[in-house]
Amino acid sequence: MAADYYRVLGVPRQASQKEIQSAFRRLARRYHPDVNPGDPEAERRFKEISEAHDVLSDPAKRRLYDRFGEGWRSAAAASIDPDAPYTRAGSAGGWGFDAQDLEGILRGFGQRFGGGRGAGFADLFESVFGRRQGEAEVQRTIEIGLAEVATGTARVVSLPDGRRLEVRIPAGVEDGTVLRVPGLRARVQVRADGFRRQGKDLTVQVPVPLRTALLGGEVEVRTVEGRVRLQVPPQTQNGTRLRLRGLGLPDPKGGIPGDLYAEVSVRLPLPLDEQARRWAETLPGS
Repeated sequence: MAADYYRVLGVPRQASQKEIQSAFRRLARRYHPDVNPGDPEAERRFKEISEAHDVLSDPAKRRLYDRFGEGWRSAAAASIDPDAPYTRAGSAGGWGFDAQDLEGILRGFGQRFGGGRGAGFADLFESVFGRRQGEAEVQRTIEIGLAEVATGTARVVSLPDGRRLEVRIPAGVEDGTVLRVPGLRARVQVRADGFRRQGKDLTVQVPVPLRTALLGGEVEVRTVEGRVRLQVPPQTQNGTRLRLRGLGLPDPKGGIPGDLYAEVSVRLPLPLDEQARRWAETLPGS
């Protein structure tokens, strides 16, 4: 198994670039071949330190390494985005393959183009999908609110072996989406928070006084990110849906955001006073 680059440099995984550079310079001075002529162990350590520094000092390489570990080179060759949530329920990241098919593809690609290193691509598969065939995987449910769906969020999940894994949840995520990180299968449960959701569109009930429904006026509408004022047209019927463009949820594919529909719920002026009662008696029966 390849050495852990962070351990090679003696820095934590959250180390800053300054800390990585400082650790490399310190170790390089100690193990440089010119300082240790004829010492094969020092030469081996210097190569190991240089390789770790090459990866961790490059932000793009480091992100791949943090996501895929030993399989980072294979992930780079396959142009895989380390920030994307690859696995959804019933598919391999929405690519149209099941997990077993994709493992075979990656292994075959490695054998054909990687000089027989098919196992490296199998390691990449394990990093992306969290397990090999037959290996146990911890399952968790992560509950989030619609406000977090609107912006995207993250959760830290503790595993039985003591590890703490961060699960990044993308904006626009659907209820029931399954996300995987190595060793964890996390199902996202989205709270309704008083809204009805249909894809990226939302509907919320809005209480409207009878006078406003008849004569028109402004009411306050709750959105996932705060409250806005809405102009209600005169003679608005109970149950009317008024559209607020772009105030729904973001499109997970980066397209146009959804809309928010304010569903009018007319409030009667109860209890009626005598003047209101006499007025109601003058209204037609249908």
